[in-house]
Amino acid sequence: MQPPSNTIPAALANFDSLPDSAMVDVKTVAAILGKSESSIWRDARTGKFPRPIKTGPACTRWKVAAVRGHLASLEVPA
Repeated sequence: MQPPSNTIPAALANFDSLPDSAMVDVKTVAAILGKSESSIWRDARTGKFPRPIKTGPACTRWKVAAVRGHLASLEVPA
């Protein structure tokens, strides 16, 4: 068994420069929000987080714009 990789996935490292129309997977979303993947799925199911888009039989993604919108809604006004 190999040790875990310490490299940051490209989608996470470049999240700020991704266009709003880009799609990211649950691993990236979980890392951005500091939550587990299961928490992301639960929040999407209960409406606390935007619902993902099914892009294929075994492929589900979120638009970057939806993730950014959610992050903006979490900010406390100054």
